[in-house]
Amino acid sequence: MGQVVISGGGTGIGLAAARLFVADGNRVHIIGRRAKVVQDAAATLNAEFGADRVVAHTADLTVLADVERVAGAVAESGEPVDVLVNNAGGIVGGAGRDATLAEIEAEYRANFEGNVLTAVLLTHALIPQLARPGGAIVTLSSIAAVRGPGAYGGAKAHLHAVTYEWAASLAADGIRANAVAPGFTEDTEFFGPAMSEQARANRIGQSLLKKPGTPDEVAEAIKYLAGATNVTGQILHINGGTMLGR
Repeated sequence: MGQVVISGGGTGIGLAAARLFVADGNRVHIIGRRAKVVQDAAATLNAEFGADRVVAHTADLTVLADVERVAGAVAESGEPVDVLVNNAGGIVGGAGRDATLAEIEAEYRANFEGNVLTAVLLTHALIPQLARPGGAIVTLSSIAAVRGPGAYGGAKAHLHAVTYEWAASLAADGIRANAVAPGFTEDTEFFGPAMSEQARANRIGQSLLKKPGTPDEVAEAIKYLAGATNVTGQILHINGGTMLGR
């Protein structure tokens, strides 16, 4: 049995990934800011698989004390972390061309902290616990990293940079680092019920496959990268051909 840590593990892609790893017999730690959400997710998965292998942690990963507390709790098992999935994040928008400097500052800070700082702090807190050799880091980026709006797109592009950094700096220890970059993915809080039918149709229309992605499809890509022992420093795009590879 391996040990897996997933931030943002209570809903959407994170929850789908947790389900796959639990199904494979792993012990899975899911982290989220909302206590009820992560606790309910853990209870559901434990009931579904008839085991007590999912542990819920309530934490704000932009807060150093919370990160240290979670890392300490994970360490209590005495087992190495085989897979770390950095899935926490989200978009904060609204600062248009007429926004004040204060509004622009708030948007950029929120996107950086929610997407980059959460991944960087958790990863560095857990690096000492990663399996050597064999540990894997998989970080959630986005198609926005190469074609998205400034604050959010810039934050996701930063995750590509740190993925490359981790891949290079941890390779000697047998630890790999990769990222997945989904496009339009339904049944997530990011693309919630507030999206209009027209907006949904427009996004599907941009895809060569003419279909939305699903959390399960992204989770399968996460699981692949977690186990692909000769793949590191890569960004795997999952967007149905909305953006062609190069």
